[in-house]
Amino acid sequence: MDERIKFWQASSLKDELHEGDSDDLLSTVAATPTQTSPWIDQDSLKLKRWIGRGPFGDVWLATQSGDDFDEYHEVAVTMLLPLKEDCTQNFFDKFEEVFLKYREFQCVCWLHGISVIFGRICVAMKFYEESVSDRIAGLKGGKLPLPNILRYGIELAKGILELHSIGLLVLNLNPFNLLINDHDQLIIGDPLIPYLLLGISFSDSEVALRLGTPNYMAPEQWEPKVRGPVSIETDTWGFGCIIVEMLTSIQPWFGKSVEEIYHSVVIKQEKPYIPSGLPPAVENVINGCFEYDFRNRPLMKDILQVFERSLNAVYSGGEWTGLGSRALTERSSVKGYSAWYLLKDHLQVGDIVRSRNPLNACRAPTLDDPRGSVVGLDSDSNRSGFVQVKVPGEHNPVIVQESALERVTYDLAAGDWVSLKDANTNHSSVGILHSVKRDGSLEVGFIGLETLWKGQFSEVQMAKPYYIGQFVRLKANVFTPRFEWPKKRGGGWATGRILQVLPNGCLVVGFPGRLVFGNESNSFLADPAEVEAVSFNTCPGMVEKLQHIEDYHWSVKPVAIALGLFITVKLGLSVGRNVSAMLQSNSMQEGM
Repeated sequence: MDERIKFWQASSLKDELHEGDSDDLLSTVAATPTQTSPWIDQDSLKLKRWIGRGPFGDVWLATQSGDDFDEYHEVAVTMLLPLKEDCTQNFFDKFEEVFLKYREFQCVCWLHGISVIFGRICVAMKFYEESVSDRIAGLKGGKLPLPNILRYGIELAKGILELHSIGLLVLNLNPFNLLINDHDQLIIGDPLIPYLLLGISFSDSEVALRLGTPNYMAPEQWEPKVRGPVSIETDTWGFGCIIVEMLTSIQPWFGKSVEEIYHSVVIKQEKPYIPSGLPPAVENVINGCFEYDFRNRPLMKDILQVFERSLNAVYSGGEWTGLGSRALTERSSVKGYSAWYLLKDHLQVGDIVRSRNPLNACRAPTLDDPRGSVVGLDSDSNRSGFVQVKVPGEHNPVIVQESALERVTYDLAAGDWVSLKDANTNHSSVGILHSVKRDGSLEVGFIGLETLWKGQFSEVQMAKPYYIGQFVRLKANVFTPRFEWPKKRGGGWATGRILQVLPNGCLVVGFPGRLVFGNESNSFLADPAEVEAVSFNTCPGMVEKLQHIEDYHWSVKPVAIALGLFITVKLGLSVGRNVSAMLQSNSMQEGM
């Protein structure tokens, strides 16, 4: 443990506070605006009263003293739930790494520092009197005016972009953590804690760490190692939830239990209710915030642009006009991709490109796909979104819509299936490439990682792709799969059909040839490194081919049995009649 941190030993924090005057329980230290270290000196922070409890711990109002503060300078102290001892130093190191960068931002809560009180990590931040939640509750009808919502949205987007610029994710976006300063500006509160707790366990096994507040959590946040990873687009979902609540004054999934929210968001893939009558560009971008696959959500810079344009529009007679933003279709012409996805990577002259295939389509790109080189960008305003591509064998460049192409860098493109050359036992070795930069650095989603894996193109190789509709089964050498997998009556692994491919390569597999009863689930998860493709053509014999046909639906086998019995009976009757006719013929000949 770092020697700069002093621990206070106490059996119970609440017991200690109730036994005496809380003013006498001075603990850690205050930070001055000019400090360069996150560590707080002793005896300058006094816990005054308990404010509330969040998903990560208790929040206290405290007073801070020091050379630059008077005795009554108020701060908010988040006292984290106990962490496992071997994780505490990791948290301190991560905090110190981002402390100075964080303090340069304008749209996030001012961070005073970190210390330990009664053996628990405490993060001290500036205290604000009001939150967005308070503002909504204090208004008649609870609905903020649309111009105010757009302005708050702009300030929120700017704060999120500031944090993203140093690699931090907010994750716990909710109206209680969005604070209002004295100038009626929105400030993001407590943005550091959820991201710094990624991969860190609590000492209390009964306390489940959630990367946020359930009503505002994106699908991948619920199980980031399985259905993730979390990414910058995860904050896009939370942003959408905030705007929806400002518009309706109703919390997303209000009245539902945590389990019900999980089922709605993760399993049923539902979206929060979005009110009608919004400016088209705003409605479009909010809809995009709730794409299940986070790769199809807009980036925060796209959201910021839409909100700024909408705020500058003319509001007249209850209707918005003059938005001046290019309309984006709900779905692009390339199957599976949203228009927001296609805006994330702009082509440049010299890029190698190939035709873009549908997301999770039957045929994935290979090294044999025809490729071309971008030789020009169409500057005609009437034909924006087109590029000129030099294709081998063609004398003149061809003009192609940019959304129909994808960039290939070091023989890799976003969406490719890749595997690590050096297998890692901590996570799956097969995943999906999310981005490859022109310098060869890339990001990959792997099952078992909460965030995107970052590395170089030389560390990965192309892997066999999987797609929706494909039949798969566990490999023969897999005896204990990562996820539960059903078996056939004979004890062998069942064959299933891929229903969905998650951003980290995790496969959602259904079993149409398996009869289920009641609420029993008929879909399971699978690690792509543990399965192999199965098709009618690859089945070696008639028995195996028949079994594969049975995998299409549970009713195929009984139908096949019934059909076999019918044929047998018909054949038996036919043979019987023929035999009877022969006997009668022989009997008549003997009589003659």
